[in-house]
Amino acid sequence: MEDKAMTKVKDLTPASKQVNVLVKVVSLSEEREITSKFGEARKLVEATVGDETGTVLLTLWNDQIGSVHKDETLLIDNGYVTLVRGHIRLNVGKYGTMAKSEQMIENVNTALDVSAVEYEREPRYRSGGYSGERRERSGGGDRQFEFGTFSGNRSGGGSGGRDRDRRDRGRRRY
Repeated sequence: MEDKAMTKVKDLTPASKQVNVLVKVVSLSEEREITSKFGEARKLVEATVGDETGTVLLTLWNDQIGSVHKDETLLIDNGYVTLVRGHIRLNVGKYGTMAKSEQMIENVNTALDVSAVEYEREPRYRSGGYSGERRERSGGGDRQFEFGTFSGNRSGGGSGGRDRDRRDRGRRRY
């Protein structure tokens, strides 16, 4: 493992991929069951793990759950980071490995929790493709949209509503 670059917990970012981390298990959450977006029920435990630079949440799925215990030192090889509701989670994934390590981490810096920092998520592509034009909700109103033009009974300004379109473009709607 000496030939691979090791990453410290404080250096993990939302873009971190293929990371090798040596961490100590500080605590484990209660096991809970979630339903994936494909309808599959999966067991989940979040382990708080860390090193001398900080702590992060490690997501453990199904078979990984029983293999991790408090105060163990783990070597995560080829792990990656995801954002869950804007917060960093360390994952092992199918291309990574997680093994108990003989190396010991004596002190874990619990003052810095990198999972507590909230990040802005990169906007994802819109389902059905995104070709640049805005989609408005259908129904009601007398507005009609064509490519880059606005026709409707709005008073004032000659911009035809395009200023509003530019302003609203980056906002999320849930």
